[in-house]
Amino acid sequence: MLKINNLTKYYKISKNNKFRALNNMDLEFFKGEIVSILGESGSGKSTLMNIIGGLDTDYLGEVLFENKNLSSLTNKEIDKYRKNKVGFIFQSFNLIPHLTVLDNVTIAMTLSNISKSKRIKRAKEILSSLNLKDQIYKKPNQLSGGQKQRVAIARALINDPDIILADEPTGALDSKTSIQILEILKDIAKKGKTIIMVTHSELVASISNRVITISDGEILRVEQRKENSNYKEDIININKDKQNLSFKSAVFLALNNMKQKLTRNLLVAIGASIGIMSIIMMLSLGEGIKFYIKDIMNENINPLVIETNLKIERDEYDSPLENQKVYFEEEDLEKLNNIDNVKDIDLGFSKISPGSKLILEEEDYLFQMVSTISEVVLEKNIIIGNSPNQNEILIGNVLYEKITKKHEDIIGKIVTIQLIEENKVIRKDFVISGVYDNNYQINQIYFNYEDLRNFYLENEIEFKSNVVFLKLSDEKYYDSVKEKIIELGYESSFQERIFNMFNEMLDVLTYVLAGIAAISLLVSSIMILVVLYISVVERTNEIGVLKAIGARSKDIKRIFVSEAFLIGTFSGLIGILTAFILKTIVNYYTFKLYEANVSKITLQFMFFGLLTSIIISVLSGLWPASRAAKLDPIESLRHE
Repeated sequence: MLKINNLTKYYKISKNNKFRALNNMDLEFFKGEIVSILGESGSGKSTLMNIIGGLDTDYLGEVLFENKNLSSLTNKEIDKYRKNKVGFIFQSFNLIPHLTVLDNVTIAMTLSNISKSKRIKRAKEILSSLNLKDQIYKKPNQLSGGQKQRVAIARALINDPDIILADEPTGALDSKTSIQILEILKDIAKKGKTIIMVTHSELVASISNRVITISDGEILRVEQRKENSNYKEDIININKDKQNLSFKSAVFLALNNMKQKLTRNLLVAIGASIGIMSIIMMLSLGEGIKFYIKDIMNENINPLVIETNLKIERDEYDSPLENQKVYFEEEDLEKLNNIDNVKDIDLGFSKISPGSKLILEEEDYLFQMVSTISEVVLEKNIIIGNSPNQNEILIGNVLYEKITKKHEDIIGKIVTIQLIEENKVIRKDFVISGVYDNNYQINQIYFNYEDLRNFYLENEIEFKSNVVFLKLSDEKYYDSVKEKIIELGYESSFQERIFNMFNEMLDVLTYVLAGIAAISLLVSSIMILVVLYISVVERTNEIGVLKAIGARSKDIKRIFVSEAFLIGTFSGLIGILTAFILKTIVNYYTFKLYEANVSKITLQFMFFGLLTSIIISVLSGLWPASRAAKLDPIESLRHE
């Protein structure tokens, strides 16, 4: 079954020096036999075992298993060989301390992606046969030395290998327990397994069919102590085709590993969550403020009326181009009136008017904007007085507050309005009919369209409509009509343009603040990298065990990347939860002070935060995971 021809092994000591550990060995091993390899320390016993076990493929000569030379196999094939054909029993047991007895035994089948029910059934059968039925949920530190060695034997047998390699299987046991372990090994050989043991013990050698003594890498003698006994192979149905550790299994292994350093991993996750929480909060504040402003606008909009303006193109210096049309012509009015679901239009006028004054009892009050009243103005927004009739005006609430600091009860009073148009100062008296809450920090006065038109014409100043109000047949057409207006080349209302401009500035500010918050993610990524690197160092021996039982480098990498993935997931979830708590606190106080919720966390923000956390964490974990995957299994098994 296993044949060794001219096996020679060198270890490189320096650039020009080599040490020969094995020299031209020729050996054969057969099914059902027990072979002991004796020799002093440094004689080459462990080197020979590592080569037979597929842990070392850098040698000269041939190691033929079922007529296949191990040195010619690919890494993938060597991994399958270790996983399915060889079982290791170590002197120091090499059980993974944070796993239960059951999990230590099933780990090899987990690496083979065998279903949970099948691997548990198989493990329980083996453990019961080794009198460990009552110990399966204990951790290794709760077991005696003999029990630990039996667990190691069960792990070696789980994938039904052809060869059992035992390194000083009784070296850490008392004589009574040693005899029990040797009896177990004899029973295993009777089932057709080839057992190869490295030992110094004559007691171990006494149960062997052959004893091979080696010294300085050469075979001194081979003793046939017993004839090979008849064996009867067990027929065990294990699907050995599925060889890849699944992502799901890797995540469960990683989760189990992380439990052992729960406090450390939790602190890392909390630290990393701060950056995620900060980004989500910055985005949610920007979104909340935008929704707040939009709600204010919607409160002042009549859903049956849309205000429309001419589109003003601007040059590179952001100033109006000369000879542009600034008033609506008849053809424009006809286009707008013919839009589907528009039942009528009203003409309007709106203009920023620098230097304009409202004069009351020889007191001047500056205002910046002149507008005409329309059905856009809702009655509920007239907070004092009534809508204006002929020769009456509405004043904005900001202007009203300034006037009432010196004058009380101004509704119904006559005031003089002074405008500067075409280098002329024009004046006319009007009556204040009411106060309009326009929610903008701007001083504004509203006229009836005809009153303002007459005001201009009386002073021989041209007056044409620069605003059109479209009356809809139903508010459900609001969005579609608005889209059509833009399609025809017109603009939305001045207030809406201000809102859009404010939103753009707010977006820039939000992203800048979120970018600053993201700096903490860099610190988080370094922290995750360091923690995972420490984990690799702490678990070097465990990595060696996993490789010895057939774990591919890809499997090792997948386990550590899964740990990074879990840290990222937990960080993201903690960040989202913290952001929700902060959002609740912020909104509580802003609503109390301003009757407004200024923080709004959306599903998109939560998904973005979680995804960002996972990506950063996984990227941070790639280097430690790659380092773990590249560890030499032989050196790893020696690591304390």
